[in-house]
Amino acid sequence: MPAALIDRHGRTHRSLRISIVDKCDLRCTYCMPEDQHFLRREELMTRQEIATIARLFVGRYGITKIRITGGEPLVRPDAVDIVRDIAALPVKLGLTTNALSLHKHLDGLISAGLKGVNISLDTFDAERFRTISRRDGFNQVHANILLALQKGLRVKVNMVVMRGVNDDELLRFVELTREHPIHVRFIEFMPFAGNHWGRDCVYTYAEMLGHIGSVHSFEKLSDDPHSTAKAYRVPGWPGTFAVIGTVTEPFCGNCDRLRLTAEGKMRNCLFSREETDLLSALRRGEDIAPLIEANVLAKHAMLGGLPQFKPEKEEEVPHDLSERPMVSIGG
Repeated sequence: MPAALIDRHGRTHRSLRISIVDKCDLRCTYCMPEDQHFLRREELMTRQEIATIARLFVGRYGITKIRITGGEPLVRPDAVDIVRDIAALPVKLGLTTNALSLHKHLDGLISAGLKGVNISLDTFDAERFRTISRRDGFNQVHANILLALQKGLRVKVNMVVMRGVNDDELLRFVELTREHPIHVRFIEFMPFAGNHWGRDCVYTYAEMLGHIGSVHSFEKLSDDPHSTAKAYRVPGWPGTFAVIGTVTEPFCGNCDRLRLTAEGKMRNCLFSREETDLLSALRRGEDIAPLIEANVLAKHAMLGGLPQFKPEKEEEVPHDLSERPMVSIGG
């Protein structure tokens, strides 16, 4: 039996996010600063190194879910090969993408073993898409969402809800679940380096449900014990929706997720300010297992040690963020 990765608070970790590149073909304002520094090719994990580390996490520690992320993973030339390597392991495999170039890779990804995709989309307005992502592309992304559904993939659409930016589109995204067997996830705007986060930008979990409930009756669905999202359905509709309240309703108590950045640094929390360099040790021929175990053991009880957001308080939350923007951490 594989050993379990258990932190000092007694939580067992079974899910791993692997970022394979820190670049993206969109430059979304909330995840990529204008002055973003990108890694050199030799600083990135190679395909073989990704496979080696993934096999260790699965075979030795019983990881059961792996999600491939970026940046935008499909800008990496060997992305399909990496998917094929991970799909050969006994895990539930997913991929997060902005879907801008998904049509070019979809058949290859499906052939490699991919069953589901998480697609990031924050607006249904083409002009607003251009403003948020700093380039055109809405029509292609929308077409690729439909194409992925047609090809039989499980499709989740992730919308980061930002007050005064796109909160007026919440109901349009809910309508997707009337039209398609799709799962829409509304995500509170989270603070990361360079994304100009402020408490006034946070459209909260409670506000989202209140807004949706003012128009639609919906029912609560059962959640996986380790789910980051609280799922709902409008009765009779083929799709579902969920809210991820990382800021105002943290799910830290049952989180089982670990992260590996594109340069092979392990983070035990999305908000962690500490990282463990697995790749350098691996390239020196060292056993990285003790590093993995120490990293998990050191996990904070909540939010990487940051204070919890309190919407009712007037003072600014003293978030001491790492210098990493979201694009270099991995979604």
